[in-house]
Amino acid sequence: MDFRGAHILTVNQFQRDDVELVFQVADTMEPYAHRLRVTKALDGAILGNIFFEPSTRTRVSFGCAFNLLGGQVRETTGMESSSITKGESLYDTARVISGYSDVIVMRHPAPGSVAEFARASRVPVINGGDGANEHPSQALLDLYTIKKELQANGLTIDGMRIAMVGDLKHGRTVHSLSQLLKMYQKIHLRLISPQELRMPANIVSDLKAAGHEVTETDDMEAGLQENDTVYLTRIQEERFDSKLKADIYRGRFRLNQAIYTRHCQPNTVIMHPLPRDSRAEANELDADLDQHPNLAIFRQADNGVLIRMALFALILDISDKIKDSTKELGWYTGGRFGT
Repeated sequence: MDFRGAHILTVNQFQRDDVELVFQVADTMEPYAHRLRVTKALDGAILGNIFFEPSTRTRVSFGCAFNLLGGQVRETTGMESSSITKGESLYDTARVISGYSDVIVMRHPAPGSVAEFARASRVPVINGGDGANEHPSQALLDLYTIKKELQANGLTIDGMRIAMVGDLKHGRTVHSLSQLLKMYQKIHLRLISPQELRMPANIVSDLKAAGHEVTETDDMEAGLQENDTVYLTRIQEERFDSKLKADIYRGRFRLNQAIYTRHCQPNTVIMHPLPRDSRAEANELDADLDQHPNLAIFRQADNGVLIRMALFALILDISDKIKDSTKELGWYTGGRFGT
């Protein structure tokens, strides 16, 4: 695809070569994301960060990514702080905000809403999550993390074995990641969830049609065995009609040190898109794994900045211009990366 000026709305717009290009550019962003150098390649550019649904990592990492490239960020958070509460349409909002911005990231609770917004926008729009539908930049950072973690174990994405665990019905991160995996070869997927929260049938069909082996089960202990990666998700309470309905499934599938030791291979990578629900009644990923070397959740979050910097660089066509405005860092940063 031609990234220059493009909307990023769904992983289905990518070919495998496009994904590899994003990963290559993300690798070049490491000196800037890890505070070794400073660039002003996007000096004067403005990101409109519009989040109509709660977010910590996605909203802040997109903002940080843009800042680290030298741009500025303007934010709207929550429906209540926007003119949508006064009846303004997405069309009008898009026309206005795209006049103020050079690129827009948007999150909205309704599936398809970001695409609707993008049709009216005068600048590129990146989907930061539209309901239970898609989250393309999360899928890219997840796959980028998987690639790096597997490489450390001498493995590749092609032929890998991955278990996805939890609310697979409502989890847009697993939906987008699954669609991205269609581009690769001979992957073995174990989809572990309650019967009522299974992966949507069309996604399972797409994976099988791509030549992957897919097993669906509600037996977590059996499903955890012989995987290279375990990707956990929380119960998406906000997608249920009520908290009581979500509580039926909360805490049903948990991973802790004892379960990991008993059922996972010694080098199995542990991933989670975050936030993990650490309340006692849920606790799907126990804190007793926090110091485990195979827990990749914080490396995963760090990689989000790299991937989002790469997307901005490609969309705004500066990936080959960044070094032109580079200088050494002038402040203390410490050694917080790579752990």
